[in-house]
Amino acid sequence: MKRSLFVLAVSAALAACQPQVVRQQQVPEQVQDPLPKPAAPAVRAKARTDLAFAYYGDAQFKIAIEEARKALEADPTYAPAHHVLALVHVYLKEFSTAQMHFDQAVRLAPRDSAINNAYGLFLCTQNRGKEGIERLMIAARDPLYPNPSYPYTNAGMCALWMNDPKTAEENLRRAVIADAQNTQAVYLLGMVSYQQNKLDEAKRLIDEVISRGEPNAESLWLALRIERKLGNREAESGYANQLRRRFKESAEYKSLLQGQYE
Repeated sequence: MKRSLFVLAVSAALAACQPQVVRQQQVPEQVQDPLPKPAAPAVRAKARTDLAFAYYGDAQFKIAIEEARKALEADPTYAPAHHVLALVHVYLKEFSTAQMHFDQAVRLAPRDSAINNAYGLFLCTQNRGKEGIERLMIAARDPLYPNPSYPYTNAGMCALWMNDPKTAEENLRRAVIADAQNTQAVYLLGMVSYQQNKLDEAKRLIDEVISRGEPNAESLWLALRIERKLGNREAESGYANQLRRRFKESAEYKSLLQGQYE
């Protein structure tokens, strides 16, 4: 379960942590460089960091690191540059280096919501859930944060990893209240309801997830297990057929073949 949730977590972090970067269009040589020469250190640091986030989003990690380092050469106190370096090193599974950059980022910008959201999620994946949720709450409770649903979702997921369904449910409900279209939060809330044997609610939630688009192996597997517990054999069989037809190589389908429903 933790593997699947981690994949979802990364998606949430990507959506919540990257600034909006406008890609530059090719312009004639005679058009003047929009940055003043020499640009102020903070301006140069931001421009380089925006590029680093863009390259990170395209999985060009080497160039992202280079751009972030140039940002820090321009302004060693620019926290977002440490933020993007931390995210890159998480993807490279260089966790000690990621930790170092997260430490620098929160030291320089202790109330930055995007940084706290990403750092909180990272701490949760490192089995430091209590610290992680504290960081996530800083982000979620910031009235200026664009979408508090993300850190609330991450906090709910973190609580699931800690085997704390009560805290998980509280934060996931907050996530759905903040953004009813947050499908990840709805799915996880359905999982919590299933674990608590609230099967009617779990079915309602997973049906909502599946109705929003193409289901993945995780959502089909949860739907199958809910229908199995409810005794709806026809619906259970339908989800099993979808798993076999569309996700034959998935861990969920292998669990189905082995009869490992829990």
